[in-house]
Amino acid sequence: MFSINSILFITIFSLSCILFYRNIKKIIRNINLGKKIGDVKNKPKRWKQVFLIAFGQKKMFKKPLVAFLHLFVYVGFVIINIEVIEIILDGIFNTHRILFSDKWAFLYRTMINIFEIFALLVLFSVVVFLVRRNIIKVSRFLSSEMKGWPTLDGNLILIFEIFLMSAFLMMNACDLVLQESNLSYKYPKTGNFIVSSLLTPFLSHNLSTNTIFVLERFFWWFHIIGILGFLNYLVISKHLHIIFAFPNTYYSNLNPKGQFSNMSSVTNEVKMMLDPNNDPFAQNQDQGPPERFGVKDVNDLSKVQILGAYSCTECGRCTSECPANQTGKKLSPRKIMMDIRDRAEEVGKNIDKKGKDFDDNKSLLNDYISPEELWACTSCNACVEACPLNIDPLSVIIDMRRYLVMEQSAAPAELNNVFTNIENNGAPWQFSASDRLNWKYDE
Repeated sequence: MFSINSILFITIFSLSCILFYRNIKKIIRNINLGKKIGDVKNKPKRWKQVFLIAFGQKKMFKKPLVAFLHLFVYVGFVIINIEVIEIILDGIFNTHRILFSDKWAFLYRTMINIFEIFALLVLFSVVVFLVRRNIIKVSRFLSSEMKGWPTLDGNLILIFEIFLMSAFLMMNACDLVLQESNLSYKYPKTGNFIVSSLLTPFLSHNLSTNTIFVLERFFWWFHIIGILGFLNYLVISKHLHIIFAFPNTYYSNLNPKGQFSNMSSVTNEVKMMLDPNNDPFAQNQDQGPPERFGVKDVNDLSKVQILGAYSCTECGRCTSECPANQTGKKLSPRKIMMDIRDRAEEVGKNIDKKGKDFDDNKSLLNDYISPEELWACTSCNACVEACPLNIDPLSVIIDMRRYLVMEQSAAPAELNNVFTNIENNGAPWQFSASDRLNWKYDE
């Protein structure tokens, strides 16, 4: 029969899981606002990318020091959370260290020691990251799009990590002290743990057994509620990339950089024009309205592009490598991805409140991303190369440019001159075909 503690734990655990499911379901709905992906080819290469880039963080190592610190946080958090399995079982059955047994004591102690070493590495790395953000003030964290919530989010998650790792170590330290107390019948003797054993003298010499017991229970509950809180914090945080980095890397573009995709809407139009049997004036009621050329709003993006926006870590490596941004232009590839996510969230909330057919008379273009930003891009692919998760801001920029040119004829004057010359003269230059070779005769 379950105790009050078990019922309380199961209630908190269940509510946390339900809340996470509801929120992640909405995010997946928002990603599905985009167009279908189509056939996914070269699956072995895609799984290789997942292993090297998402798991192995290969692209992070262009900056080795930061990469190792990030690896400590990433691997440490994943490994330490294996221990959460035991905490969940203890919470459900009102036990203590349910996975421990004398037969496997050495293995159990070894695993906890590994967890504690990584906890210490995570603490060190997180403190360094806080210093870089708030004292050294690395320039890529100070851009205009990082003001307000993005900066607060980056700091909150680091502070969150400090509390979680500290609670884990303090919980173990209290446990070790209680193993030698008059409450030892509740606490099986596991043997010393490499890091938390260093904390035990501060506890045993200054606090009573009852106080240490209360502290152990406090840190135990704080740690597991913190983990469940972190789980639900992910859905409103840039740290959603912990989950979405893997599918995003799997579906990322495998084509050579600089190779742009053809728009099916344009291809279909060209095929219709070249088809001698096609009647351009015939009205096919089954086809519905023609597909939009390019991207105006999130519904015109592909699911992969919206997934990339939700996978963005806001690290700013793309923007710091962007030549347009570095020369003072308005373009920031990071902001492009953040804007997509914000617009997808806005459309999703409109669907929840007013139905899927509601039109708020807003769009990604102009209301979030200005033409000035789009035309500042040099199409150099520096942002794509720099992104540690293979996110492709350039594909969005090109697709939105396509809309401006093909739907609104809103290209810059220099490009419009080129388009006119190509239409009239068959070349970008303002010379007729008969005059093209006149340069040969200039003296």
